[in-house]
Amino acid sequence: MPLEPTITQAVNDLKQGKVIAYPTEAVWGLGCDPLNEQAFQKLLTLKQRPIEKGVILLASDISQVEHLFKSLDLHIQQRIMASWSQQHIGSKATTWLLPSDASIPQWITGEHHSVAVRVTQHPLCHSVCRAFGHFIVSTSANPAGAIPATSLKSAKDYFQDQVTYIDGELGSFSEPSRIIDARTGTIIRA
Repeated sequence: MPLEPTITQAVNDLKQGKVIAYPTEAVWGLGCDPLNEQAFQKLLTLKQRPIEKGVILLASDISQVEHLFKSLDLHIQQRIMASWSQQHIGSKATTWLLPSDASIPQWITGEHHSVAVRVTQHPLCHSVCRAFGHFIVSTSANPAGAIPATSLKSAKDYFQDQVTYIDGELGSFSEPSRIIDARTGTIIRA
């Protein structure tokens, strides 16, 4: 089955080191290839975000991030997988802080020893990550300190023609994902 033009364009742009803007579960996101440092620097510049803070990685399925589970207890792994498969039940998606490994560039983790990861159930995000072949950067589409974009128009108001826009509908969640530290169970963002 051929890819939708928007998915094809997003994947081509990711491969070319461009930044994309797209709807996620609750707000619009900015993304890029996390393994392309120049693309990542572009994203940080657009967002006016310090590199030390780190960013979220968005994956289409667990197989794209399961290498990050290796040092976690089986019970914790099961809790993470259950939260990702049951996202449609709760009021928010769940992002987990997982132990980083050598496959994750330091510019992604910032000053942290963990990496924020979410497996998405959002159809458009899922399709982009699957077609791209691995996870992508996902951070809210807004300059640091501003309100996250919740529409194509508000994303364009922030970034004009500096990114490629992948039009679609937001998911059903009313707030950005909760963030939980997998090793400690600490809720970083409720």
